[in-house]
Amino acid sequence: MNRSRQAMINIFFVLLSLALSCKKGSSSSSFPPTDPCIFNGIDTCQQKSTLEVNLAGTHQTIHSFGASDAWSSKFVGNWANLSKKNQIADYLFSMDVDSSGNPKGIGLSLWRFNIGAGSYEQGDSSGIADEYRREECFQNPDGTYSWNKQQGQQWFLNAAKTRGVKYLLGFACSPPVYLTTNGKAYGTGTAQFSLSSSKFQNYADFLVQVCKHFQGTSTPLDYISPVNEPQWNWGSSNNQEGSAASNADIAGLVKILGPDLQANGVNTHIVVGEAGQITFLNNATNDGRGDQINQWFNSSSSNYLGGVAGVDNTISYHSYFTTCPAATLVTDRQAAAASAKSANSSLQLWETEFGVLGDICGSLNGYPRNTSIDYGLYVAGVIHNDLAVAGASSWQWWLGINPYNYSDGLVYINTPSGAMDPSLSKTDGLVSDSKQLWCMGNFSRFVRPGMIRVDAVLNNQTDPVYAAGDVMVSAYTDPVAKTLVLVIVNNRTSSSVISLGGLGGSATLTGSTITAYVTSSTKSLQKSTMAANKIQLDARSVTTLVANYQ
Repeated sequence: MNRSRQAMINIFFVLLSLALSCKKGSSSSSFPPTDPCIFNGIDTCQQKSTLEVNLAGTHQTIHSFGASDAWSSKFVGNWANLSKKNQIADYLFSMDVDSSGNPKGIGLSLWRFNIGAGSYEQGDSSGIADEYRREECFQNPDGTYSWNKQQGQQWFLNAAKTRGVKYLLGFACSPPVYLTTNGKAYGTGTAQFSLSSSKFQNYADFLVQVCKHFQGTSTPLDYISPVNEPQWNWGSSNNQEGSAASNADIAGLVKILGPDLQANGVNTHIVVGEAGQITFLNNATNDGRGDQINQWFNSSSSNYLGGVAGVDNTISYHSYFTTCPAATLVTDRQAAAASAKSANSSLQLWETEFGVLGDICGSLNGYPRNTSIDYGLYVAGVIHNDLAVAGASSWQWWLGINPYNYSDGLVYINTPSGAMDPSLSKTDGLVSDSKQLWCMGNFSRFVRPGMIRVDAVLNNQTDPVYAAGDVMVSAYTDPVAKTLVLVIVNNRTSSSVISLGGLGGSATLTGSTITAYVTSSTKSLQKSTMAANKIQLDARSVTTLVANYQ
């Protein structure tokens, strides 16, 4: 083709692309996104919008919202200052309210317990420089067990359970160092599993003994996840426990672990996946670590796990690296949902790890620490799309407690003097919250296990890519208690007024008011009461609406 003609064609498509992106600001990759409210200097968002709900349009049943105890709880759980530990536990787990009715915490319904591989006992010889990222192992080199290990983490297990957290999940990043091929808790830096197939039974036995022990306590592990982010080639440079593994490796291990749990009378269920990013669920790779949905839940696969004892009908993924731009955020989740439905119509997707990691759309960043509403809104947008687009039934955060100068925590600890120095926060520190915490709480505190997601649409806008840059709405119901929960993520830089319209069919609200909980730059799940036909959305905020219907 003539080069000048090709150049003219290229220019045409560039201009067309720019025109479309201006018309539909949702394709922007920036956070905060370009405000779609302002048109020719007029704030169109002040015109009242209508939010329609259809209670009959049902989707997934919500299982849980969670976070993990890695890596700080080993130290924080052993702090002498009980009031500070309880403050952290309340932020994460509490369902209590203050005298004004404002929540004291975000009411997580699942807590992830990191089952260590023994790098902590190895000390500096572990090859993991950061002491926070080393973990103790319940198993001793001679094969015996010491259940007084991981005491700090066990304190938070108990704190979670006593505050009503419904589910506990044990996850392992590496087999015990006594079993690995290199004697370390990190892998070889290649795609090879750090465990030879001859040791699969040993690793399975270890996990069974851990689950069996906790089954005899007040904190039984409901779930066990034996391999974490197997697509990454974990090695000495990663500075944490972890190992690569193929789909066949994981299938071989799980086919031993499932019957082993059953034979020992252990009720813990196995959750497989922990894919490093959602695309590994449905996209094949040339190293046998992708296409996990079909590999494990399509009955024609040699790695099929659907019939293995104790394997939950669930596959998990992590939401890293697939959140920008808005089109990627949406389409990657649509593709995973379609693959899951195709392989097994009842297969549940769980998002089991996320945090603000690295450069986010060229606007936000993991470093340095930022706990502002910009970061909270970003998190809320990811949660919304994992739930409303991917159809995930569980959504879980990474670092529940963070001592670092980084943005991937919910609760933060500084040194007693206020500095960000993890080495000086091991025995005491200052506790602080974040907008990441409270924006997640707009979901976790109110969308409870067993609730069902139902259809909700604002102004008949059904394009999820557009909504990602504007206003995202999701709805959940408890059909027994007849409770309706709506979560609205408002990216607009101007406040808006909306009206709650119909609920579908003959259902109607009980009364004319609705309870609202708002997180913004100045509010953290602040409670108020609003008229159902005049709901105020603060600029750049997340609002949860709670009502009853009949």
